[in-house]
This record gives sequence, C-alpha cells and structure tokens, in this order.
Amino acid sequence: MKETIYTQEGQTKDSITLPETVFAAPFNADLVHGVVVALQANARAGSAHTKDRSEVSGGGKKPWRQKGTGRARHGSRRSPIWTGGGVTFGPRNERDFSKKINKKVKAKALAAVLSRKLADQEIVFVEKLSLEAPKTTVAKQIMTALAKVSERPDLATKRNNAAVVVLSERDQVVEKSFQNFGNVTVVQAKDVNTLDLLTYKYVVVSDPAAAVEIFTNRVTTK
Repeated sequence: MKETIYTQEGQTKDSITLPETVFAAPFNADLVHGVVVALQANARAGSAHTKDRSEVSGGGKKPWRQKGTGRARHGSRRSPIWTGGGVTFGPRNERDFSKKINKKVKAKALAAVLSRKLADQEIVFVEKLSLEAPKTTVAKQIMTALAKVSERPDLATKRNNAAVVVLSERDQVVEKSFQNFGNVTVVQAKDVNTLDLLTYKYVVVSDPAAAVEIFTNRVTTK
C-alpha cells in the first residue's frame, strides 16, 4: 500500500508504504461505537451538583406549629417542596461516568478508523509541517496548498471539523499557528484516538514515517 507524500508548499514529494495491520484493518462498527461511547463518557467532568435537604442551610426551626393554623403541616424549610429547599433527584458529583476500555479493543478501533479514513481518501500525508514562527496566515496557506495538490478542496473550505493535524512529536509553533482555526485541531500521534479521527473529516499526518511507526506500535500492542 503506497500513498503520496506532499510538501507543505503544495508539491508532490515522495511516497510511503503503509503497513496493512494499521491501514487495511476490517471495520467493525460495533467495536468502534463502543470505544467512542467510552471515550465520550471518560471526557465527562461530572461536576454538576445539587444540594439535597441535608445540605442546604436553614430549616432548624419548624416553620409553624403543627395544628391550629389552617395551613398544611411542615417540619422544615429545607424540604424539596419549599423555595430554597433541597433538590430531589438532582445531579450529584459523586457519580463516576468513566468506562474501562481494553487496550486491544482500543487498538483495533484505532486501526479500523484509520483504515476507513484511508479507503475514503481522507488522509493526507505531509513531508513535514515546519514554521519559523506562529503564523495563522502561513498555516492557512499550507492548508490551501494541501487542499489543492491533494484534490480535496473542502480541506481548506469546510467550516466545521475540517481536519485533525497529527504530529509525530510536539511542535508548539505549529500548534499555535493552527489554534485560531475553529475547524482544525492539532494532536500528537501518540495521543490521537478514535474519537478525534471520527470528529474531523480529514487527517493530515506530518512526518509520515515517524507517525506511522507510532501508529504501528500502538496498534500491535499486546
């Protein structure tokens, strides 16, 4: 399996041979769905919290005497039926939404999505993304050049979730250059997950040889 490598200036540079274990894996929709649901659950903060009647302030004194007033009997202003009282069945921050994902399942899902992206021609390999200083204008020119040379025009024009840029190692200059893009995100090859790949239409892989090696190590984990 060979794919073309482009330069950031928008020229054809070379080609790369891709391992079938990573880029020719069968797509298992149920497995991928399970991993995506788990990743979304693990991203939930679970910070929403309401107070029940034992936590709200006040209510130490009975509002009025039990009998003789003609009003309904009440024992505490902290009752959920009172304004300012506790909340019944409200969200509590004790709840843990996280789900366990087995390493092999996560690896299979990553390979399945990468393979599907490649089959759908949604992966663009770039020789090396390199900028001297953080420049959004230069980053925009790079995306436009890649969109043109790879014949994927919506890589530069898609307004939402256009591309995830995958780096073999961290590059703060590149990250800062793309951080003003509302439709592009930058991640490292060691950190990119199934949810990242599915959220964005295109995957722009910088330094393909090193990135593919990282993908291979992650997919073939035991």
